[in-house]
Amino acid sequence: MTATTTGMLVGAVLALTALAFGFWAFVFVAIAMAIGFGIGRVVEGKLDVRGLADALRGRRSS
Repeated sequence: MTATTTGMLVGAVLALTALAFGFWAFVFVAIAMAIGFGIGRVVEGKLDVRGLADALRGRRSS
């Protein structure tokens, strides 16, 4: 199991725990899975955080 998969699994477990509380729990599921996926990609070294931050600030176009 890769770090990305593990991160997504942890996010999903945390989100499903909150699912019993209604619609906002669904929103939490999506956010938790995205965060888990992102953390997993950073741990694997497949996501360059500095490059992403520069792109969001407009310092890089691609």
